[in-house]
Amino acid sequence: MYKVLLVDDEILVRKAIGKKLEWNQLGFELVGDCENGKDAIEFVKEHPVDVVLTDICMPHIDGMGLSKWLYENCPQTTIIIFSGYSDFEYAKQALQYKVAEYILKPVTAKELSEVLTRIRKKLDGERKQEQRLDTLSRAYRNYTKNESVIIGKALQRLVQGTQDTMQCLQELDEFGVRIEGSAFRVAAVDIDLYTEWKGGNEGELKKESALMAFVVENVSSEIVAEHHAGIAYRDSDNRICILFWTNRPNEFRREVEEICREIQENVYRAMKLCVSVAIGCYVDTPDLLYQSYECAAEALKYRYSRGMGAIFDCEEQICEADFKELSGELKKIALAIRSGDGTQMEERLVYIETWIRERMVGRNRAWGYLNRLLHVIHEMVRETDEAFTLPEDVISSVASAYSIKEAMKLVRQYAAKGMEARARSGQTSGERQAAMALDYIREHYGDSELGLNQICEYLNISTSRFSSIFKESTGMTFLEALSNIRMEKARQLLCQTTLKNYEIAEKVGFSDPHYFSIAFKKATGMTPKEYARENGR
Repeated sequence: MYKVLLVDDEILVRKAIGKKLEWNQLGFELVGDCENGKDAIEFVKEHPVDVVLTDICMPHIDGMGLSKWLYENCPQTTIIIFSGYSDFEYAKQALQYKVAEYILKPVTAKELSEVLTRIRKKLDGERKQEQRLDTLSRAYRNYTKNESVIIGKALQRLVQGTQDTMQCLQELDEFGVRIEGSAFRVAAVDIDLYTEWKGGNEGELKKESALMAFVVENVSSEIVAEHHAGIAYRDSDNRICILFWTNRPNEFRREVEEICREIQENVYRAMKLCVSVAIGCYVDTPDLLYQSYECAAEALKYRYSRGMGAIFDCEEQICEADFKELSGELKKIALAIRSGDGTQMEERLVYIETWIRERMVGRNRAWGYLNRLLHVIHEMVRETDEAFTLPEDVISSVASAYSIKEAMKLVRQYAAKGMEARARSGQTSGERQAAMALDYIREHYGDSELGLNQICEYLNISTSRFSSIFKESTGMTFLEALSNIRMEKARQLLCQTTLKNYEIAEKVGFSDPHYFSIAFKKATGMTPKEYARENGR
């Protein structure tokens, strides 16, 4: 049973939810209820729970404050919010605090039961994952105490050439590992998920990666042994390496690729992990194994452009593409920016990304080209907008992206900002001021004191001049534009929330609810109440 805490300042709501739900049948136990976030925090400190079901508007500490505290202090606790507010700002905060469900009141017992069923399935999955990791941890601890670790370290020294070859072979022979054949290859297997740390607790990620590498090593060892093709081991960086040997290298090449593909499929089937594999070149003596290993490790860098889950064979000719082929694309990008052609811009960016993906391009060479691309965008926009910059964080983010897909996503975002800046700078002075005025109205429409003087003070322009250019640019007077925006927001609130008419009036800038009703009916032909009923509220 998962433990649930119910938090709502209305006692009738707490009693109704407590009685109407079949908690035990749903797999939950309602262990307590509180009337505000402050009491809930004290309760959770003494009695940890799995799920907190909370309203937003409460005294002392509201639902968002409680969610923030749980997010920071009890990250394993699942949060469900039920509220009469559908405002985007609330939903955005809920996402920030990892709220699992955001339900609008009134909520029925059936709806809440369906939500709790989804949550239980999620918690069941997480519990199974924890149990699986616990099992792996125990197996891993046993593994680190046995001879497999010693064999793995000896193989690593042999393959990377850090110890005398004959000495390594003798050590391995003592453990029953005999390396025989006329040709040898080393394959490097990387778990794609852990190739780049993407934030979070790095210590925990490293611990988890060691466990997952243990699984990949076991899968690889079983498959390689079944084929009598060599031996797999895990090196000190949690990379899985496979030492292949054979007396028939020509026929063995295809078999090695099939073994690597089988490892990929079995790892994904067992753990839903994607791995990339690079197979080093053939060498004819154990003394040269380091060459095969270095070749494989080098080939893995092409994963940046090829994507995750690839298999690279160093016996195939790897020749990095020549970026001179893309030199003309920079001119086309510049032309697209100058002409304001967003469609052409996107077509050129798609072409560049596809070109890099389909060729053997490493991160450093790709970054050299993308850096030039960013500077071309910057220079073209600055022709009309000298304030447009190329921030250092944009450059560093693109440079550190873990794949070409992620890098191009960031380039697109910067290009879009550039196109917008250039478009704005291409407007007349009057058009820009009218656009700025509309932006200001959309931001401050809820201020009942918002008026023409406030806008003109913001724009540093006379009221007569502003009225003239605003009407010319928008086809509306200031009051017409303000009324249209307020009525648009009012319609949204009437359809999407359970707020009272006087509350909506206040939110959209009307201090007098009666006047709001008159203005709304004039704009829509219906009273607020009629409009809400017509639109299903």
